[in-house]
Amino acid sequence: MPDSQSAIHDVAIIGAGVVGCAIARELARYRLRCVLIEAASDVGTGTSKANTALLHSGFDAKPDTLEARLVRRGHELLSRYGPEAGIPIEPIGALLVAWDAEQLAAVPSIAANAARNGYTATRQVSAADLYRAEPHLGPGALGALEIPDESIVCPFTTPLAFATQAVVNGVELALGSSVRRITPEDGVHVIETSRGEFRTHYVVNAAGLWADTIDRCLGPGGFTVTPRRGELIVFDKLARPLVNHILLQVPTKISKGVLVSPTVFGNVMLGPTAEDISDKLATESTAAGLAGLHERGKRIVPELMAEEVTAVYVGLRAATEHGDYQINFDPQQRYVCVGGIRSTGLSASMAIAEHVVEGLADAGLALALKDDFRSVRMPNIGEASPRPYQSAEAIAANPDYGHIVCHCERVSRGEILDATRSPLPARTIDGVRRRTRALFGRCQGFFCAATVTHLVAEATGQTVATLLGQERWLESSDDASSRPLLPPGPLHKKCR
Repeated sequence: MPDSQSAIHDVAIIGAGVVGCAIARELARYRLRCVLIEAASDVGTGTSKANTALLHSGFDAKPDTLEARLVRRGHELLSRYGPEAGIPIEPIGALLVAWDAEQLAAVPSIAANAARNGYTATRQVSAADLYRAEPHLGPGALGALEIPDESIVCPFTTPLAFATQAVVNGVELALGSSVRRITPEDGVHVIETSRGEFRTHYVVNAAGLWADTIDRCLGPGGFTVTPRRGELIVFDKLARPLVNHILLQVPTKISKGVLVSPTVFGNVMLGPTAEDISDKLATESTAAGLAGLHERGKRIVPELMAEEVTAVYVGLRAATEHGDYQINFDPQQRYVCVGGIRSTGLSASMAIAEHVVEGLADAGLALALKDDFRSVRMPNIGEASPRPYQSAEAIAANPDYGHIVCHCERVSRGEILDATRSPLPARTIDGVRRRTRALFGRCQGFFCAATVTHLVAEATGQTVATLLGQERWLESSDDASSRPLLPPGPLHKKCR
């Protein structure tokens, strides 16, 4: 573990959500000594794992904002990188549905807004064409705006791919390292964590819900994160034929509205709600939120409400009082704040990383490209491409790929063991879940949990009791990343 005698890093990134991992990956392309610091026991365990899993085209972003530019650029970059890295992405397109005359009248202005953002592929769709495209849509829709380049994406594989590529290219990953204080010393930043100290020339704050706390340590503290709770319902795979596109609603000032969308895993998702709350740890679902989703779902796709629910989950988006991303550079302090990224962070992640690294270079960070930047290829967990259990060649090479452990999601013993042996290995049951889909199915682990737990325990050298204790703790606190980056106790005076 790091200590005060450790070599000085060039850059420390605080927060290993999808944005922090993307920044680490981008920096890994250069001859730098970097560290990615994360409070949780794995990457991508907070907002990054509990979103709507959409790759946005940026058509509906507020024009002339940094967010609009970075979402458009991020869509381009991730659409290209995803297939190379094995990230499941399906460009199924979206339909923004107008349910009344007022919403229908707003469709041309939404198309014009998209054009201002550089997206000109929208097309207005009549009610007749809309129902031909979506025969299970509820009655009463008057038309829609088609956005053909909206995609569904795997929210788990994306940060894992970024972090894995960063790690195999030399970035140090410090998990379970909750930041306690940051102080200047001898011209460098000293970051004290729960597992030791890091010394670094530059700091990038990508701490998500806690970015405002970190910013008050190093920056002017120019924003406050107000968690925006979004509750979502996941329906069984038998519901998949009911929906062909991402079904969007005409947005409001605070939300893009409730949507119905397929997932890359073959399910159908309904949500999210949008409720501003004060508690950054409040990731529990609510009766009122789920009831509201049910009412909205009955209008959008009535037959969906008769399908079995596989899971309910809740995500907190890092909303602020500002209408744009809070990406601020302080060259004098050698500090970058990446805050207020909200719900478009996955889509914009690679462009945010590009933007941050350009800013670091402007602030004096010397960048020299590596000659040997290594690529990665993640195991496929999406439904659109072949899985290991479907490959006779893979099973012949390793019979474990023919040994199904999770029958709901058709996850093999070989995939579970691979997840524990990868360059960024899973060391918890939740880590295996996000890398393989095991325990995600309709039985929610009733059949396979014991086998999965024993496999992980054997592969990682942990006891079953330890793993089950971690799982109970995660469930009680909703996830490890929910812990404050700066926990109660003595803090540097600027962090108060």
